Order: sequence, then structure tokens, then C-alpha cells
Amino acid sequence: MSLLVITFVAIALTFDFLNGFHDSANIVATMIASRAMGPRRALALSASAHFAGPFLFGVAVATTVGHEVVAPYASTLAVVIAALLAAITWNLITWFFGIPSSSSHALMGGLVGAAIVGYGVEAIQFHGLMKVFAALLLSPPLGLIAGYLFMKLVLFLSRGASPRINIFFKRIQTFTALWLALSHGANDAQKTMGIITMGLVSTGMLHQFHVPTWVVAACASAIAIGTATGGWRIIHTLGGKFYKIRPVHSFTSQATSAAVILGAALLGGPVSTTQVVSSAILGVGSAERVNKVRWGVAGNIVTAWLLTIPASGVLAALAYLVVSRYVQL
Repeated sequence: MSLLVITFVAIALTFDFLNGFHDSANIVATMIASRAMGPRRALALSASAHFAGPFLFGVAVATTVGHEVVAPYASTLAVVIAALLAAITWNLITWFFGIPSSSSHALMGGLVGAAIVGYGVEAIQFHGLMKVFAALLLSPPLGLIAGYLFMKLVLFLSRGASPRINIFFKRIQTFTALWLALSHGANDAQKTMGIITMGLVSTGMLHQFHVPTWVVAACASAIAIGTATGGWRIIHTLGGKFYKIRPVHSFTSQATSAAVILGAALLGGPVSTTQVVSSAILGVGSAERVNKVRWGVAGNIVTAWLLTIPASGVLAALAYLVVSRYVQL
């Protein structure tokens, strides 16, 4: 394996680590805020499940990201490295300001921006891009609606219950958080698997698109370590800035998010975990009372979502102009 390929894999795993670091808030924020579990235990549980997820649920998302968005002739190391550098930069910027943005959007925007600059618009496979965008755009409203409806159902079923029901909602979060972390690991780690496999095919190290076992293990490890580290700035945003999270909110938002994310992973749709979880939290809160939610905070997050794809696309285009001078593959 050449030094160039080793450097590329290291950059990809750095993105994967930051994905886990950035998105750990999605899994543990409500659990910590509702006092169902302490921060260290919550992150350890989440990290373990993130490692197991990619091994359990196949590589459908990896195939979509690495094989169906950019034409094979444009899937070069220069394009992929530029996309990764752009996504890493955007993740660090949004983490610094505590904004729960989408690593998935950043990576897709980066791939598209770098490929267009390097090979023109015709390098984009629009049928695959539409599949990606459909998953990314439909999952937030689905999370919002499902969270709203599930919360209404839980409130109906628990009507008249004593305050002791909060003990049940706290304990059951061990299972819903585990389910959510497995789904997140299955969906998000696969994006990096697809990117690495794309790069290996472009260098001739692989003759066809097939995710090697060592790539699965490396990506699962990187996202698990990133998750264990924990992005505390974003945990604070998701766990406390929308509204005061109680055990019932945490349970319902986790269960809703896990169902949406895992369903997308099995269908090969690379959804944004950040968007799904944030939307589910908003849906759950508004099911109790619409004005319970601090919609101004939600508005800031929506603005970040809208900026992510164009911003990462521009960053990747600039990065490609530099990287292509030194990387010829």
C-alpha cells in the first residue's frame, strides 16, 4: 500500500472519527439531559453499539455513497480527498459553534463540488444523487411527524399513571439508546466505507466495488472511538436548548429516531442522523405543546442544514484545485 493510499485512508478515518465525535450528541444528549444515565456510561454504551452496527446490517449505504453518486472515471483520489477535507472542515466549524449540522450533507456536498470542478457536471450520476437527496430530505419531516405521533400515543397510554412511570422511561432508555446507536453506526460508518472503497478502486487496489472486511473494521473502530470522545458542545444544544428534556421525551425521541435511521440503512439511504434526531426531539416536544419548543434554536439549526451542502461544495472545489496538483490518481 503506497504512502499516498495510506494518507488517503488516514484522512477518511479522521472524517469517520469526527463523524462519531460530532454525532455522539445525537445518541446520548437526551439520555443525559433526562438523567437516565451518566455521561461516561452513556458514551461507553453508544461507542460499543457504534462498533457493532456496521457488522450487523450490511453495506447498502456504502454502495450508494461510493458507487452511485460520482461516475467511476471521476471517482479519483483527488476528488475523494478534497471531499473529505471539506467535510472535516465543516464538521469542525459547526462543532466549534455547537451547531448540530449534518456530516452526511457535508460529505455529499464535498463529493459533488470536487467532481464538478474536476470533471464537469456530467460526472455526477443524477439517479444516485436523487436517491441520496431523497433520503436526506424526506427523513427530517418523517422524524418530526413520527416523533409527534409516537409521543401522542405514549401520552395516551400512560394517562393517569403515577410519577413512578418516569422510572420505567429512564430504564427503558438503555434499550432505545442501544437501538439508536446501532442504527447510527450502521448508517454513518458506511459512508466512510463507501468513500475508502471508492478510493481503492480508483487506485487499482480493488478491481470492482466491494467493501473489504478490514475497511468495515477500521471504519467501525474510528466512529466508535469518536463517539466515546463525545462532542459536548452539541450535546448541550440537543439536550437542553430546545426545551427541558424529561424521561418520556428522551425515550420517545430515541425510539422514533432509531426506527427511521435503521430503516434507511437497510434500504441503502444515507440519511442525516443529526437531522432525524433533532426533528424527532422537536416532534416529541410539540406533541405536548407547540410553544414548549424554542423554535428560534431550531431555526438556527435549519439554517446550518441549508448552508451545509453549498458550503462544503465550495470548500471541496477549492480543496480540489490544491489537491489535484499533488495527487494524480
